[in-house]
Amino acid sequence: MTTIDTEREADRARIREVLQERAAATRDRDAERFLSLCAPDLVDFSLAPPLQYKGPEALDRAALEGWYATWDGPIEVTPTQVEITVGGDVAFAHSIDRMRGTKTDGFEVELWSRTTVGLRRTDGDWKITHTHSSVPFLMDGSGRAALDLTP
Repeated sequence: MTTIDTEREADRARIREVLQERAAATRDRDAERFLSLCAPDLVDFSLAPPLQYKGPEALDRAALEGWYATWDGPIEVTPTQVEITVGGDVAFAHSIDRMRGTKTDGFEVELWSRTTVGLRRTDGDWKITHTHSSVPFLMDGSGRAALDLTP
């Protein structure tokens, strides 16, 4: 293995840790920890409207805590089929994620989504600069999300 291969493997391992920490922060409903993994210029295409959040809007701790407050107990997010590509000081990862938990009204959530995360090495560590989550929708003209899909 070359030095570059060894460095890229170390980068992939660190990025995997960042993604695991992101999932753990969500599980624990810890907005400060979640946002600490993100760059100040984060662009987020999340499942919830609007179409995009940018910078301070994407890093709104109060909004994230408000969303966490709609859950009763932990929010389990499990990234699966994680693939990480590193090129110098930028990287991206994509995965199929399972989200499970109970909303405060008792509704049980089990949802699979597609996630892509872009990262940039900043001051020697990897920070999330771009996120995109989506669910497929039915192509039957109904426009309904296909929430019952599993890998």
